[in-house]
Amino acid sequence: QVQLVESGGGLVQAGGSLGLSCAASGSTFRINDMGWYRQAPGKQNELVATITLTGTTNYADSVKGRFTISRDIAKNTVFLQMNSLKPEDTSVYYCRATDWITNNNYWGQGTQVTVSS
Repeated sequence: QVQLVESGGGLVQAGGSLGLSCAASGSTFRINDMGWYRQAPGKQNELVATITLTGTTNYADSVKGRFTISRDIAKNTVFLQMNSLKPEDTSVYYCRATDWITNNNYWGQGTQVTVSS
């Protein structure tokens, strides 16, 4: 099993920046891709950004050019740097890790990001 713990959420004004971290523990050798997803009240969970073991990244169109995902494989940690934040970025942000053996997904508990206008 893999456990994921996010940190770094909070309240920021529009135009500001926040950084999120997600540390994995447990059977981390099972992890392949990692990523960030978000869910706002009344909305579906949506992809924000993902990163593979080799560093290939993928971003939602809504965050391209503003958010940057990165990964420290040695520390089993994935980061999300969020710049030029907008009120519509307000959501609970979840870290996800994919198990390459079972194709199951592990999820963190989520961290709230609130952007005030």
